[in-house]
Amino acid sequence: MTFPSSSLKLALALLVLLSLGGVAAAADHPVIAVWPDKAPGETGERGPERVVESKPGEKQIVRLTDVSHPTLTVYAPPADKANGTSVVICPGGGYHILAWDLEGTEVAEWLNSVGVTAFVLKYRVPRRENQPAHQAPLQDAQRAVSLVRSQAKELKIDPDKIGILGFSAGGNLAALTAMRFDDRAYDKLDAVDDASCRPDFAVLVYPAYLTNKEETDLSPEAKVSEQTPPMFFAHAGDDGVTPLSSVLMYTALKRAKVPAELHVYATGGHGFGLRSDNATAADWPLRCEVWMRGRGLIK
Repeated sequence: MTFPSSSLKLALALLVLLSLGGVAAAADHPVIAVWPDKAPGETGERGPERVVESKPGEKQIVRLTDVSHPTLTVYAPPADKANGTSVVICPGGGYHILAWDLEGTEVAEWLNSVGVTAFVLKYRVPRRENQPAHQAPLQDAQRAVSLVRSQAKELKIDPDKIGILGFSAGGNLAALTAMRFDDRAYDKLDAVDDASCRPDFAVLVYPAYLTNKEETDLSPEAKVSEQTPPMFFAHAGDDGVTPLSSVLMYTALKRAKVPAELHVYATGGHGFGLRSDNATAADWPLRCEVWMRGRGLIK
């Protein structure tokens, strides 16, 4: 699978092997550069990308950090299953690392199984100094949605069925992208930015940082309106990252008359991704699939 070059000079690169400290991109998963050159505000002083090794007793996860060159890794479903719907995936990691497999590639494979094209977003981490934690990642996510939409024909997707899905800090990023589509976090760069960066729907799984310190209301950055896209939420009641992030977001959407569905499970903790165990939260992908079918996003 390849992408043609264009007069926009988009850096659409098909990489057979992407060196990430031992992590390789499969030949059948093209990697698209989010920015044609350096990302906004990058100075080139960040160290090379690397994988943070899992500690003994820790959940075994591919944790990427020191990311300065954002990309989208493309996971296309089998042609006979593809339905035109697509999702940009934002792995979590506290805006310090990216849980690349747990909340990225494994999720892409699940989406492929229901006919959805997935784009795993490798956004900039760790947090940049002297700016909000979400600032650089939001630039990357907004650009990613516009990029995917601007290339919808080449990517064989429906430009009106582009969603965003995020976990934990990635859920925060997905939520902000869904809410702040009318306020670009960067100056227009090229014609790609003429395409809307508004996702058509959002899936937030144990999203973080969406409440104020008192957990009595949404954070100042979270601004819901009637134009906010429909959302699906999955959170565990015993999550140390408060489920009120999901509950308060759902309440705000309800008041704005935006369609939304909320699941707060009794058990599950934090960071479960798709890895099933005995927790009640393990069935969230099935519930999400039913929700997407009900919205006409998958057949």
